[in-house]
Formats: sequence, structure tokens, C-alpha cells
Amino acid sequence: MTGTAKGLPLNDGKFFSNLRKNLSINVPDWNHRMALKYPLMRGNFSREDLDLVIEHLKQDDPFLTNGQHCREFEAQWSKWLGVKHSVFVNSGTSANILSIDALKLRYQEGGEVIVPPITWVSDISAVLRAGFTPVFADIDPRTLSMSTECILEKLTEKTRAVFMTHAQGFHGLTDELLAELDARDIWLIEDVCESHGCEFRGKKVGSFGIMSNFSFYYAHHMSTIEGGMVCTNDDRLYQDLRMLRAHGMVRESNDQALKDGFIAGNPELNSDFIFSVPGYNFRNNEIGGILGKSQLRKLDKNNARRTENLELFLSLIDDRHYRTDFEVEGSSNYAFNIVLRNKDHELMARLCNALRANGIEFRRGSAGGGNQLRQPYLKGIVGETEYLEYPEAEHIHFFGMYIGNFPDLNADEIREVVAVINRAAE
Repeated sequence: MTGTAKGLPLNDGKFFSNLRKNLSINVPDWNHRMALKYPLMRGNFSREDLDLVIEHLKQDDPFLTNGQHCREFEAQWSKWLGVKHSVFVNSGTSANILSIDALKLRYQEGGEVIVPPITWVSDISAVLRAGFTPVFADIDPRTLSMSTECILEKLTEKTRAVFMTHAQGFHGLTDELLAELDARDIWLIEDVCESHGCEFRGKKVGSFGIMSNFSFYYAHHMSTIEGGMVCTNDDRLYQDLRMLRAHGMVRESNDQALKDGFIAGNPELNSDFIFSVPGYNFRNNEIGGILGKSQLRKLDKNNARRTENLELFLSLIDDRHYRTDFEVEGSSNYAFNIVLRNKDHELMARLCNALRANGIEFRRGSAGGGNQLRQPYLKGIVGETEYLEYPEAEHIHFFGMYIGNFPDLNADEIREVVAVINRAAE
């Protein structure tokens, strides 16, 4: 199919073919990244972090698998976030899978889960693999998260949860949304992988839903190399998450009454090897726990610095060509979002070339590379041109990107980066 709709190309192959002739496609490459002047993340591990790991490894027989350091990190994270329980896992993707699998334990018949088109692939794939139907809702351009209005339009008697991605340090929460979900007894599951420390109404995002997911990937607010966390205030969900994380083994529960019930109900089984549900091995390890504890101590300070960076960035960028009206109250952005105000393919090509030429790493399409409805894994699951029904996500897909915002980025460096961006629009 050829032609245009709402100013966007329908012939994707032709558009991207032409685009490749005009710019170097931004494909991650480790050797190239090492030469970048402004990577997406810089210095996320301090000498202090690494020395703590080395000190642990110097022991004659250091304990390395999931143990005391992991448990201490979980407790400290729960206190920082303001929730009762946290479960440390090996990635944000694992956190996504566990939260949706925990939902499936309550709704084995399936149902619908409302998801955003701008998100990471694992949010959608977790919904699909658990047997739920993903129902998409377009984003609010000021937050990059799902619009409350669009979510409410998609609620039905089949809706089991809203899987909200708080994208790029912003959040998608509103009083209206929280009240409606509560009235309908629909779960809110928060993906906070990109918004550690973001706040709404004076509370940290990730403490509002029945569960929340975090990622500790290197390029995020803080890192455990690879890692993630699932958080909840629900006592039974906490036990389910602990068991799901470790093969479904009942012995992973720390609720003795729950364990006793499984043992009494299965007298023919070895009590150490009772598998309550089909689970995984998503446990993290002691090195991750050590890094997590060390990085958490610096998180609030680093986020404050990132907020100062964002304020300067938005004050300098040319608002005639780029959007600056983001909802920044309570935000905790680890990236600067660059979104063209208007649909302009030539400007986008010039901008990409300028960033490349000046050693500034970027990711087109914001979180997850743009509109997920265009991705091959959804072909046959959604309509062939359903992506066109989400104009805000489509705009981000073609005319949005982000670059790094890290704590040691200084004001002169921000001015240099913004000058490159603004010159591209001249």
C-alpha cells in the first residue's frame, strides 16, 4: 500500500530506504560507542561500587548466588520506594514476565490487558505469552505514557489490567485513572523501568499499582549490570512472585503457613521439591545485590542532578522546531527527549546526521524504538495498518528520539549538545 495518512508514510520500506541514503542508521555498535563523545550513559559505575564487589570476591569462598546481599537490597529498595515487598530478578524483562504471570494466576481464563504502543517489547510479549489479549491505547505527547482518556475508552468487562509504562522518566498517572480502575477493580501494573524516582502527588511512581516493575540495566538510572525488581504491597502476590522467580518452588516462599499447606496437601512429594506453579530461574546474584545497595545510596542525588540538566536542556532547545512542553513535575529523566514539533522528514534526517557527526549517541522512536504496532512480532495479531490509529505514537516513531542525560553531564556540555540540535533546524 502506498500513499500517506495524516502526513505519515504508509510505504514503510520506501521511506526507510530513502532515509538510509541520507543518514547513517543508528545501529548500536560497541566499538563505535567507545569513541562517542556523548553516549547514552556515562560512568554509571563508580570506583566505590566496583571496590565493594572486589572486596567481596577477595574472600576465600565468596557466596555468589542469590543470598544475603540480594535480600538486603530488596529490603532497602522497598523502603526507598515505599512498598512492603520487593523481589530482585535478573532483568527488567523478567520483572515484566513475572508480574503478568502473577496476573494470570488470578485470571486463568485470560482477558484483555491495556498496553501502550510506545514501550519496550517485553511488556507486550509478556502479555502475549501469558495468553492475554493486548489492547493498545495511544500516548499523551506531554508524558509519552498512555493517555488517561485513551485508556478509559478501551476499558471493557474483559479488561483485567492496565499495564502502564512510565516512559523516559515521566509518568502516566492521573487521579481520574486511579479512581476509575479502583472502582472497576482493575489491576494497575506499573512498568517503571525508565522512571526510577519519578513522583506523583508526593509518592514515588511504582507504589500506586498492585505491582510495579523496575530495570537496573546499565543505561538506566542505576544499574546492577543486568537486573530488575518486582514490587507489591499484596502479601500473597509477594509469595507468588518469590515462587515464580525460582522454578515455582514452594520452598522459596517465606510464608511458613503457605508452605505447610502445600506440604500437607502433597504428602507424596519431597517437601523441598514441591513446584506450585510453572516458574523460571529469574534470580539475581550477590554481585548484583552489592551493586544495587551501593547505587541506591546515590540514586536520589543523581536524579536531582538529572533534573537540573533537563531544565537547562529544555530552556535552551529551540521550541519553534522541537517540543518543550513535557509534563516535568515530579519527573526523573535519564534521557533528553528530542521530538520535532512538526512532521518534517528532512529535518529529522539532518538532525540524525548532525548527532552522528558530533559523536552524540541517540535512539530513534523513544522507548522501544517507536510504535510497537509496526513490529514484525505483532503481524497477524493486530490489523495490518492498525498502527495508523495511534497518531501520537506515530509521531514519536518518525519524529522522536532521545539522547543521554547522566549525572556528570555539565552545563557547558549540555550547551554544546543543544547547539548541535538547534543548528540542524536552521
